[in-house]
Amino acid sequence: MKRKLNFGDTVTVKREMGDRYFPNEMPDYIPETATTAVDETITERNNEDSLTKLLSLPYNILSQRLKASALELKDTVVRETWGMRGKRVKDYSLYTGALGTAFLLFKAYQVTKNQNDLKLCSDIIKACDSGSRDSGRVTFICGRAGVCALGAVAAKHSEDGRLLDHYLAQFKEIKLPVDLPHELLYGRAGFLWACSFLNKHISKETISTSHERAVVDEIIKAGRLAREGKCPLLYEWHGKRYWGAAHGMSGIMLVLMDLELTPDEVEDVKGTLRYMIKNHFPSGNYPSSEGNESDCLVHWCHGAPGVALTLAKAAEVFGDKEFLQAAIEAGEVVWNRGLLKRVGICHGISGNTYVFLSLYRLTGNVEYLYRAKAFACFLHDRSQELVSEGKMHGGDRPYSLFEGFGGMAHLFLDILEPSEARFPAYEL
Repeated sequence: MKRKLNFGDTVTVKREMGDRYFPNEMPDYIPETATTAVDETITERNNEDSLTKLLSLPYNILSQRLKASALELKDTVVRETWGMRGKRVKDYSLYTGALGTAFLLFKAYQVTKNQNDLKLCSDIIKACDSGSRDSGRVTFICGRAGVCALGAVAAKHSEDGRLLDHYLAQFKEIKLPVDLPHELLYGRAGFLWACSFLNKHISKETISTSHERAVVDEIIKAGRLAREGKCPLLYEWHGKRYWGAAHGMSGIMLVLMDLELTPDEVEDVKGTLRYMIKNHFPSGNYPSSEGNESDCLVHWCHGAPGVALTLAKAAEVFGDKEFLQAAIEAGEVVWNRGLLKRVGICHGISGNTYVFLSLYRLTGNVEYLYRAKAFACFLHDRSQELVSEGKMHGGDRPYSLFEGFGGMAHLFLDILEPSEARFPAYEL
């Protein structure tokens, strides 16, 4: 990137930006050029074809540009969220706080094997550990489970057995309140995701099946009690029955699919997803909540992007073509309406890009890889200028993982190995 990050005068973003997304005027597909020469002039802002030329670059060359941009962004995120704050933690969460910076550093370490990134990641997690001791939140994205789970995985990679044992012991001491909701950001599903994260990255049965089973039972029981009509599982959060990834059925179903379920529970999960597919908007988008007729949100948190990731997971787990087709159709909504006027992963272009990476991983169709590349290139080529002009929102917390440029940096690192890319704290 040619432009330097300067958010001091960009946070005064226009609150009223008209439409929520930019028209997607990018070609449906551009074959890569055969050349391996890097033309340094193509990213100049005064070249109106810079985006098109980026899209035509061979993937290996584009990847190196995205990697350089990601590492520069990572350094900026660390400076703004850690260094300039005196290495003190006020917000420890993965969503908007210091743990998100640690998560980004861990991703950078995975890509570059830079031990300094791993060391700094561990230092930030230690501060989050201290800052979250009295927290009542228990999930991966917004609670203490995320601190302990990421801390354990970082300790494993640091070969620090004592610290690994510490974080695992702390994780196992987390108590779930009786009145805990069931959704991903603040509820039981968010705690279960942390369990699955540990079992994947430490070892199977790090968190026992019986421990997980007790939480699954609560989620299934609540969903069945709340069901109405033809939807097998329904959940309420703050008075609404949400459908999306952050607070609703999509997120809960995705978490359940990573766990051992009984045959009748599997059928309930399938039936819930079929209910959603049958009742989506005529446009192909999905309601944010039961009975909501507003077809305007195309975000990971609410709308087609989060649902698409869940449907792709269902196609992978169950092998049903109906889920694959529904995921593909939701992906079309993201391509047409997902070039949002925000950069983040929760409700921005960075998060929506993961839909195409997921579909590419599922189908092997290079056109989905192109679409992921297209959204990433749009961000690389234009996001900083659009934010500085007030035409795009950099996030209320502009350096955070879920709202700001931290998520964009994570995406750029993820896209280097598209078959391994996973939406942070959602896809395993």
